[in-house]
Amino acid sequence: MILGIETSCDETAAAVVTADGDILSNVVASQSELHARFGGVVPEIASRRHLELVSPVVREALERADITLDEVDRLGVTRGPGLIGALLVGLAVAKGLSWGRGIPLVPVDHLQGHVASLYLQPDPVDPPFLCLLASGGHTLLLDVEDHTRFRVLGTTLDDAAGEAFDKGARLLGLGYPGGAEIDRLARTGDPEMYTFPVARVRSAATPGKARRRASKGMSLDFSFSGLKTALLYAVRDLDPAELEERRADLAASYQHAIVRALVGRTLEAAERQGSDRVAIVGGVAANSELRAALPDAAAAPLELCTDNAAMIASAARFGSPAADPLRLDAYAVA
Repeated sequence: MILGIETSCDETAAAVVTADGDILSNVVASQSELHARFGGVVPEIASRRHLELVSPVVREALERADITLDEVDRLGVTRGPGLIGALLVGLAVAKGLSWGRGIPLVPVDHLQGHVASLYLQPDPVDPPFLCLLASGGHTLLLDVEDHTRFRVLGTTLDDAAGEAFDKGARLLGLGYPGGAEIDRLARTGDPEMYTFPVARVRSAATPGKARRRASKGMSLDFSFSGLKTALLYAVRDLDPAELEERRADLAASYQHAIVRALVGRTLEAAERQGSDRVAIVGGVAANSELRAALPDAAAAPLELCTDNAAMIASAARFGSPAADPLRLDAYAVA
């Protein structure tokens, strides 16, 4: 039995997973309503809320799995990346349980956890495959070689896709979390009404004055800052009445541009790598348009797309326990 603990951002989560990848429990306490008034996560508030929630959430995960701590064979905990104060809460709890109960503790990289959400039952996906990891804090294209290793093929140079959704939602006067709000509103809008830019990033090996459009001259990196600025200008050009009338069209067009960037770069990476297996993970993988645009891609179930502890326990199945758990420290950036 593997107990996973996740507190990297604003979700306090604990889960119990078997060695075969069966989820016995997966408890997530969200702080979305707490942070909604601020339009985003406030790190100090998140940390304090984790302190209040983590023990009850761990107890509930054990109760739902119908086991006790004496039956836990291994602990998995998110070590980073994430909000440092939030990470330290989960790490401290895991250290205490490991030391007090003599349970081996496996530190888990949050990004590896997202990929490991694909390894869980009932439909596990085994490597190798190409993976798009898109969340609030990260947008990566990964060549997943085995259960413990991946190679980064592309990343974002500015905003992550999820961050772009959240910032776009604020510009449109929508609630938090922004991705879900834009996805909901976009279903009633026209994605062709506005033409927003989809940035292409030139490879560092390509001369700055070169005008070649060949794929070998373009990197697999992402950039969403120009798209966000284009939405800002579009909103500024509308008076309040026009904005209300066009809000759904703006949401649909903005979402369409983000999805075009994600899908285009993913398919290009698959072609370059010669990979016929593509997967998508992370909070943005719950987006309905993205899933529809990549119908053949393996995707984590919706409840495993956003931050959760089942994915951390899944990654811990394949990781190595720390030699000295009490010396583990958190890290904010990968």
